[in-house]
Amino acid sequence: MLNSQFKTQNSKFKILQAGVFLVCLIPLGLLGFDGYTDNLGANPIEVITRTTGTWTLVFLLITLSITPLRKTSGWHWLIRLRRMFGLFAFFYVCLHFTTYIWLDQFFDVQSIVKDVSKRPFITVGFFSFTLFLPLAVTSTSDMIRRLGKRWQQLHRLVYVVAIGGVVHYIWLVKADIRQPVIYGAILTLLLGYRLVTIWRPKHSTRLLGKALSAPSR
Repeated sequence: MLNSQFKTQNSKFKILQAGVFLVCLIPLGLLGFDGYTDNLGANPIEVITRTTGTWTLVFLLITLSITPLRKTSGWHWLIRLRRMFGLFAFFYVCLHFTTYIWLDQFFDVQSIVKDVSKRPFITVGFFSFTLFLPLAVTSTSDMIRRLGKRWQQLHRLVYVVAIGGVVHYIWLVKADIRQPVIYGAILTLLLGYRLVTIWRPKHSTRLLGKALSAPSR
C-alpha cells in the first residue's frame, strides 16, 4: 500500500517536474520566436543579451527562494526542483555569455580582454560567470556524494554570483535602475533571511548558556 502510494506521488512529481522544465524554456522560445519573426528591434544583439541576462537573474533568485519557501510553507518537495532552477540559471547565463563573445565581440580575444579590464560591469559579469562554472560542474548527485560537506561550502558561492549579477545589471543600465534595484531588494531579503536563520539559533544557545550559568538565588 505504502509502496503504491509512493509510486503515485513520484509519478505526479515527475509530471510537475516536466511541466516546470517546459515553463523554464518559455523565455528562450519567445526570444526565438521574436528572432524568427524579425521582432527583436533595431538592436537584436542588445535585446538577446539583456533578455538572457535578465532571465539568469530571475532563475538565480528563484533558486535562492526555494529554501525560505520550503521552510516557511512546509512544502518540502520544492527542494527537488532547486537543482533544475539553478541549472536553468546557468543555461541562460551561458546564452548571455555566448551572445557577448560571439555576436558582440566575434571571438576577438584581444577586444574581450580589453573590454573586461576597462569596463567595470563587464569585469563583474565575467567574474560572476567564472564563479558559476564550478557550481554547474558539481551539481550532479555523484559530485554531491564525492564532495560531502565541501559541496555545501562550495555552493555558497551562489550568493556571490547573485550579488555580482545584480551589480553587473545596475552598472550596465546606468540611468533607469528600477528593475535591477527590484532584483537587488529581493536578493537582500533572501540573504537577510539566511543571516537571521544562522544568527537566531546561536543567539538562543547563548541566552540558554547564560541562563544555566547564572547563580541560583
